[in-house]
This record gives sequence, structure tokens and C-alpha cells, in this order.
Amino acid sequence: MNPVRHGRRRVGGSGACLLAAVLVALASCSSGVQEPAPPPAGSPAQPVGATVCAHEPTVEVSDGYQLVEALAGAEPGTVIGMAPGTYSGNFVATAQGTAERPIALCGTRDAVLDGGEVDGDYALHLDGATHWQLIGFTVSGGQKGVMVDRGSGILIEGLLVEGTGDEAVHLRQHSSDNVVRGNTIRRTGLRKEKFGEGIYIGSAESNWCDQTNCEPDRSDRNVIEGNTISETTSESVDIKEGTTGGVLRNNRFSGAGMTGADSWVDVKGNNWTIVGNVGVDAPEDGFQVHEILDGWGLHNTFADNTATVNADGYAINITKNRERNEVACSNTVSGAGKGLSTVDCR
Repeated sequence: MNPVRHGRRRVGGSGACLLAAVLVALASCSSGVQEPAPPPAGSPAQPVGATVCAHEPTVEVSDGYQLVEALAGAEPGTVIGMAPGTYSGNFVATAQGTAERPIALCGTRDAVLDGGEVDGDYALHLDGATHWQLIGFTVSGGQKGVMVDRGSGILIEGLLVEGTGDEAVHLRQHSSDNVVRGNTIRRTGLRKEKFGEGIYIGSAESNWCDQTNCEPDRSDRNVIEGNTISETTSESVDIKEGTTGGVLRNNRFSGAGMTGADSWVDVKGNNWTIVGNVGVDAPEDGFQVHEILDGWGLHNTFADNTATVNADGYAINITKNRERNEVACSNTVSGAGKGLSTVDCR
């Protein structure tokens, strides 16, 4: 269903710096980036939905002040179109759209959200926002690029996220049923190399009392697909304990220059499907599975991945509970000193 439009308007330039409303739901918008390859046969179905950014914007903005006002006034069906230019600040989205009428923030790569210093704040924060679409623009700088807390029905598609102090994209605090698709992520960890992940799902157990009232951060059923991730100091994708039922599909990873981690992908959650990914130049292993807590790091499946490791480790290192994770023989490996996996493929 197409969103109801309220008539196009241009936001004026009055006050309220730095805070706002922003982003995404389950959909596919025309963003000018190459579509990811189709999923391998037998992999989970790709989420689909409304193509909101293909419609004429209901609100047009051209600077940071106007964007703050537009985000603060967003409601179901709002489509915010960003003109090319630099939008300086740390922007916040809290509005809630619906599945039928998502809220969208749309722009080309020439529309740049500049989060400022790498030891500062988040460039873009979806704080309790639901059913947003973030499509096509650039996010640069800030301590973290795009942070989603308690978000659902979010689509983050076709963005360029680069030059962040820590991670580029983070889904946290029970953020579930979201899609991160077709983005280019690079140059993370400029503040602390250990925190420079490309995409980060959930929270470490040591942070649960700060983030989720000492309960597991159940950021579940998220789909991470078709992204190109390079020049990260830590993992390309870090999947934390407490998360369940996600899909990591058809992404491309490069570990060249990775200094704060020893694999492209670290899986500590349960029931994740890791399929069709392509990685080159791992620091040690391509993919790793860890049990950080009893009952986690279980029932994950690896299939149809291509690992050009060029290092001493494994393509897929199941470090514990080897009989309770599955590595298919359809995975291919080259340049791995220890071979395909710590478990026999089947």
C-alpha cells in the first residue's frame, strides 16, 4: 500500500539544533546502488514491502536546521527528501510509522549527515522509532554512524556509512525484525579500533544491565544482506549473545587492515543463517562461532559462503559446541592455513 501524501512542503529554517526524528521499514527503494545478488536456493525469503522513496517527498529539506524540524514533525506517511549538501549535527528520530504507512528519509550520496568528531555523539539515532526507511544518503563521522534502539520494521538501504569513531551501524535494545541491505560501510574504528565493527547486532552480556535491564538483548530476526564492508578495524559483522533467528546473506567482507579482531564475522547468538557471503583477507579466521554464555552460540548454519582467507586460520572456526552448529559442504575456501572448518561439513 502506498503511503498517504499530505502535499509537498518545504520546511522553514527555524530553531532546535541537533535533535530530531529519522528512518526505515521493510521495503525496497530506488537508491541508485547495485542490487545484491539473489539469495541462494533454499535460503530464507527476502523481506519485501512498500517502495516509499520512489514517491515524491512530502517534505523537502536542504540544511541541518530544516532536517531537525522535519524529523521532529514526522508522522506515518511522511517522506523527507534531502537535497544534496552537508547536514551537520547529531540527529535523533523517535516518531513511529506503521507497516502500511512507514516514514522515510531519502537522499542521494551527495546528501551527507555529518556527525562531527569521532569521540562525540551518534550521527543518526533511531530511538524507539518504528517503521522507518533510510535510503541512499551518506552518514559520515560521529562516534557511531547509525544507531537503532528499540526499533522494529526499520529498513536501512543503500547508505554509505564511513569515517566513524566506533561501529558504523548498530541494532540494539531489542531491535528486531529490521533489514540492513545494500549499504557500503568503510573506515570505522577511528576512535578505538576494538569498537570499529561494520555492523553490530545486540549487546555484549557485560552491557545488558546498562542496555536491557540485565536481561538478554533480544535483537532478533534481523536480516543483514547485500552489504559491502571494508576498512573496519574490528569485525565486519558482530552478532552478539542474546540474539536469535537472524540472516546474514550475500554480503562482501574485506579484512585488510583489521587490527582489533581476528575474523570477518563473529557469531555468538543462536539460530543464525549465514549464507552466500564472500570474504577476502581475513586477519586469522573467516567466520567464528563462540559460546560466551551457556546456551548461546548454538544451532547456527553456514552454507554457500566463499572464503579467501589468506591467513593461518580456518574459513569457519566453531570454537565450542561443534556438534550443535552446522557447516555445509557448499562452502568454499582458499588460502586458509587450517582448512575449511573445525567441524566436518555435511
